[in-house]
Amino acid sequence: MTWDWERLQQQRKKQQGDGIKTPPQVDELLKKIKSFKLPGGPIIFGILLLIFFGTTIFFTVAVDEVGIIQRFGKYTRSCQPGLNLKLPAGIEKVTKVKIKYIYKEEFGFKTGGVIGANESTTSSLMLTGGLNVALVPWIVQYRIKDPYNYLFKIEEPIRILRDMSVSAMSSVVGDRSINEVISKREEIAVEARQILQAELDKAESGIYVVTIEMKKTNVPSPVQPSFNEVNQAMQEKEKTIYQAKEEYNKAIPAAKGEAERVVKSAEGFALDRVNRAEGDAERFKLLYQEYVKAKDVTKRRLYLETMKNIFPKLGDKYIIDEQNKNFLPLLNIGGKNQESGNKK
Repeated sequence: MTWDWERLQQQRKKQQGDGIKTPPQVDELLKKIKSFKLPGGPIIFGILLLIFFGTTIFFTVAVDEVGIIQRFGKYTRSCQPGLNLKLPAGIEKVTKVKIKYIYKEEFGFKTGGVIGANESTTSSLMLTGGLNVALVPWIVQYRIKDPYNYLFKIEEPIRILRDMSVSAMSSVVGDRSINEVISKREEIAVEARQILQAELDKAESGIYVVTIEMKKTNVPSPVQPSFNEVNQAMQEKEKTIYQAKEEYNKAIPAAKGEAERVVKSAEGFALDRVNRAEGDAERFKLLYQEYVKAKDVTKRRLYLETMKNIFPKLGDKYIIDEQNKNFLPLLNIGGKNQESGNKK
């Protein structure tokens, strides 16, 4: 105990004489650090330096990626898939961008989750051309076609993509009625994709929209019953119009066909009368030409031809001489013969 006290007093005097107040434990620690040496120091240091440079100089780019090299933050070049080289960390930095992977952004819903109130209000609820509110959920599938523009030309590209998607969809839905929004989803998706791609190209976003997929569109739940009643009324209206058109298609073609038949019959009758009149006129002309050549012969021939046509229509005929005075008995005989023939 006495020895320890004396040693402590000596150390205190020595510290006061030097003007430095250093705890004895810190002094011993500094001495140990100065005396410490790595076994094979230069070799291990070289190995560590080699490992550091090897991990920061060599890098691999996957098949579906493109490597973007920045030197002190400035773009210098792009690297293709495979093993590539760059300057050590702190000088050059590589950013790998997937250019073949299809990303997707969902609006108005989340796959396997529940959307928040803000997202549903801003993305899904839209005003149609008929001043009706519709729930319009959709998916935008896209890929990165220009990594340079995607990384350096715009800030927060995903936020810009979402804002432009909502703007494009609102523009398309605002030009259509609620029924068109519900029934013509494919047409709306195609038109919205064209508008969105044009805006993204104008902003030099480096994003290519692969497709826009429209999900089931409906009206908000508070107005769903009223909307169903309106749809039923419209369906009844369409049914009545269809039935009226069906009756119209039955009656009008039949009337048109009958009118066409009457017209054609009249045209045929008129053509027959005209042809007959022209034929009779031509026949008369020919007879007159023959009559002029031989009047007696022509008269007799006309008489004989006329009698030839008349006699077969007279029935029984009796030829009597002009000098015969007994005409009535012959008529009675004829009457008896006629009565007997009727009885038979």
